[in-house]
Amino acid sequence: MTFQQDTLDKAYLSRALEVSIHVGLFIFLATACLLILRPFLPLTAWGIVIAIAVYPAYARLKNFLGGRNGLAAVVCTLLLLAVLIVPVILLTGSLVEGAQGLAARLNEGALIPPPPQSIETWPVIGPRLKDTWELASRNLTAALQLFAPQIKAAVPRLLSASAGVGLAVLQWIFSIVIAGVLLANAAASATIARRLSNRLFGDRGPEFEELAGATIRSVTTGIIGVAIIQSCFAALGFLVAGLPGAGLWVVIFIIAAVLQLGGPVLILPVIYMFATASTTKAVIFLVWCIFVGLMDNVLKPLLLGRGVAVPTVIVFLGAIGGFIAMGAIGLFEGAIALSVGYKLFLAWLEGTVEPSKARAKGLAQAS
Repeated sequence: MTFQQDTLDKAYLSRALEVSIHVGLFIFLATACLLILRPFLPLTAWGIVIAIAVYPAYARLKNFLGGRNGLAAVVCTLLLLAVLIVPVILLTGSLVEGAQGLAARLNEGALIPPPPQSIETWPVIGPRLKDTWELASRNLTAALQLFAPQIKAAVPRLLSASAGVGLAVLQWIFSIVIAGVLLANAAASATIARRLSNRLFGDRGPEFEELAGATIRSVTTGIIGVAIIQSCFAALGFLVAGLPGAGLWVVIFIIAAVLQLGGPVLILPVIYMFATASTTKAVIFLVWCIFVGLMDNVLKPLLLGRGVAVPTVIVFLGAIGGFIAMGAIGLFEGAIALSVGYKLFLAWLEGTVEPSKARAKGLAQAS
């Protein structure tokens, strides 16, 4: 009996050692693969998001082109690149034009005009703002020296942000190319996604696969799409009003609109218009900014959560929370994670979280 027990103990020990080695090798291999692919993971993630978001349009284009996958993927890729590159070129031209105008006014000694007398009557900030503005118009060097610590702290951040914008544009270009490759191989990509979903969620795999795709398209139209629409109307108002650096203001506004902070960004342009333009023009600009700021209250309920089998507030909270936690890609990852978690939680409450039929059958046979 003792001999048999010793033999069983050695067998269990050998088996445990073998399993530990296999698990260790698997962890080592998975870690090595992740480290090798780490530089490409953000690009691939964005490529998948873009491909899923534009797939309905790609499918219609493919049908229009007679079912030619490759041609439809190339056309979609070129259109997406144009949507990305054309605004970048226009923004760059606006910034260059603004810099040239700034240099010309600096040479003329009229970089900052004197403040209007009405500013002094503004409550709380009026007198201090008038003094600072007047100092800058008379002696810009002294005004810069007054704010030297703040400027010194902001310059590195501005340079870093400028470099980050250039890198982001390059990454978006590669992501769009990856999205084009995925669209060209849409059938194979869908098969892999379906198998992965089935492995993770069993019989409910197709449901969660559809939920993930619908959530990505919902966030694209409901948050990014609404932000782009608002930015187009804001840009129109900036250009018509003649706001200096309109291109830069549009970039700031679109980032803030994604974060649901588009309205506060419009406060400074409104103050500038009331300080420099006629009352009629400033009031019209104010009304337009109010219209732009409230636009998302109408568009978001119509677009966000559309086609998704979870409440709109779940998608919204997941997108905003994901953006804060993980950056831009978190808009989609956060919304997907919270939507899937919400559905799993409901299934658990209803008592419908069960193993798949195949797993249940295997467990029954094993017992």
